[in-house]
Parts: sequence; C-alpha cells; structure tokens
Amino acid sequence: MNGAQHPEQALALSYVPVGFRGGVEALFTLDETLGQILRTTREPMVGQMRLTWWHEALTALDTAPPPAQPVLRALAAEVMARGVSGADLAGMIDGWEVLLEPDPLDAAMLDLYAAQRGGRLFVLAGRILGAGPRDPLDRAGAGWALADLARHSRDAGAAALPRELAGAALHDAMRVRWSGSVRSLGAMTLSARMDLATPAGAAAPTTSPARVARLAWHRLSGR
Repeated sequence: MNGAQHPEQALALSYVPVGFRGGVEALFTLDETLGQILRTTREPMVGQMRLTWWHEALTALDTAPPPAQPVLRALAAEVMARGVSGADLAGMIDGWEVLLEPDPLDAAMLDLYAAQRGGRLFVLAGRILGAGPRDPLDRAGAGWALADLARHSRDAGAAALPRELAGAALHDAMRVRWSGSVRSLGAMTLSARMDLATPAGAAAPTTSPARVARLAWHRLSGR
C-alpha cells in the first residue's frame, strides 16, 4: 500500500495543465486517504468498517451535497463536475479491500487490487484530462499500483509476485506513445517502472537528476 508520497509524484502532477490539476490531485488524495486506512488499522474488521464508510460517502455524492470533509468536497467540486460519478470513485475501494485479506495474495487477488485501485484511478484521471483511445491507462494504473505495493512490502517474498505482475503491466503501458494530455500519468508509470529496476529491499528511490531528465523526456516525447 502507499506510504509517504512517492518523491516523483509531485513532479508528475506538476505536468498536469493548471485548469485540470485540482481534479487530478483530488483523485490521488483520495487514493492516499484510502491507503492511510490500511496503514493505520490493525484489525481487518475495523479497516472494513472504515472503508465501508468511505464507499457510502462517495456513493452519496451522486445524490447529495458533500459533508464538511475536505477530500469529499474537493472531489465534488473538481472531479464530479467533470463527469465522474460518486459510484465511479467508490469502485476504488474494491481494490483496497483486497489488502484486508490474509497474506499471501495470489495472482487473481492482486489483479483485482491493481485494476480497481490503480487502473480505475488512472482511467478516471484520464477522463478528466481528455485521454486518447490508445492511452493505456488501465494497464498503466494496474502496474503503478502493483509496483507501489511491492515497494512498500516489508517481506521480499511477498513482494515478488506484485513485482513480477507490475513489470509485465508497466512494460505493456510504455510500449506506446502517450497523448500529450495524459503524460503526467505516463510519467508516474515510467517512474514506477524505474522503481522496479531498484533491487528488492534497497532504499526507496529519490528524484535523481538522471530520473528527472528521463521523466522530462517523456513529457516532451510521450515515450
């Protein structure tokens, strides 16, 4: 699950055009908020209750104004106004719920987690940004989520399968040229792929000049 924000995520988000940045940032703040539930909850039943609250709160945005909760207010103002429903957002919780299951997670469970957390997150962000039909948002988001899970796993053995699945998904996502409107998401995909080149158990990646230059090239070229 995600811990502290990836050091290159803020850089990638800075690529988003100013008029759309609030919506994309609100989506990633939601993802971080849901991840925080998993990080701070020891009892699966308590975690399930907290995720259920968020599912109901997000779904309720389709029929009622948001309550006085900053994340929900930002989503209502910046995301739902651009054609994303509360039910669309609530679907992300199906991915996070997988991590409440006892270890080890098998490939089918990891695929569900990746598709509903990361794939859905990237597809919704792409909807805001005007993604093209060939932009591999679902595959990219799945790989990004799996790489994030592997990077924060304390058990090298448990991280092995997410790393393997992430590698395949990220390879597929970076085979195409990304549209200019969604290269912020492409940069996150590329960043996750570079993370996988870091040996398991090594220190978390930092924003090195070489990595920043590679991300800047992607911003210019889409590759």
